[in-house]
Amino acid sequence: VPSLLHEAIVMLFRNRPTLAAELLVRVFGVRVPHVDVVAINEADLTQIVPTEYRADLVVVHGAGPAGAAVVLEVQLDRDENKPFVWPLYQAALRAKLRVPACVLVVTMDDAVARWAATPVVTGQPGVRFAPVVLRVAALPWVTAEEVARAPELALLVVLAHPDEERSAALAWAAIEAVARVDADRAWLYHDIVAARLGVAARAKLEALMKAGNFQPQSEFGKKWYAKGEAEGEAKGEAKGKLEGKLEGKVEAVLRVLVLRGFELTEAQQQRILGCRDLATLDRWLQRAVTATSVHDALG
Repeated sequence: VPSLLHEAIVMLFRNRPTLAAELLVRVFGVRVPHVDVVAINEADLTQIVPTEYRADLVVVHGAGPAGAAVVLEVQLDRDENKPFVWPLYQAALRAKLRVPACVLVVTMDDAVARWAATPVVTGQPGVRFAPVVLRVAALPWVTAEEVARAPELALLVVLAHPDEERSAALAWAAIEAVARVDADRAWLYHDIVAARLGVAARAKLEALMKAGNFQPQSEFGKKWYAKGEAEGEAKGEAKGKLEGKLEGKVEAVLRVLVLRGFELTEAQQQRILGCRDLATLDRWLQRAVTATSVHDALG
């Protein structure tokens, strides 16, 4: 089952279709054609053989000889099956769309990056296959200008550096940038980042939201700032940290399910609202990202 981090990274690439190409150009100098329309394509790369092969994401830039396509694979751990299917992904996509294609593997770990970059002996004499491998932690820190232009890139860097305090400021700037065009997506990004950040970075993020000298500019920021102040005064210390965490997880589960377009029955809503077990809520939140129904998410 894909982890929440895995699905969060895929979501950033899905929500910003140009992100894969931007990273290929920026980090590896790979030429990707500039086109007006960049689309997310069907990730099913199954051929006539009975086995199903499904990549994490396929991004298509244009069509024909001047176009290009990228197969995105988020790899957080070693999977000895992947070196056998990555060459198939590249060949199948190239044959299906009739455009040059490459496989981009995104990972957080040095050891996984070295493993993924090892050339694969295909059996065809003189032919070896190696995907393009991006270790997110190696990306340069994102500037203020880049945050405004590409907030998903900034959030990708944040996910790779969850224990650095400066990640909090970068995350908040990116969430603010997203909120100016899509408040619902900004809330979802906030929940993902808050679940990933370490103790120090999370405390810094909370401080940014509550500090008297911090003045959010977007409507989202102003709403969150006011909401945090009001809730902080209302809750006080009586409910304690555990109750606060529970309420946050409950809200996150409900928001992810609603943003994914699911309609919850009254019984399902009450089940989530009434849950007071952090482990269960964490499990529901992880499932909610990839579930095909509310029933599937709640188990």
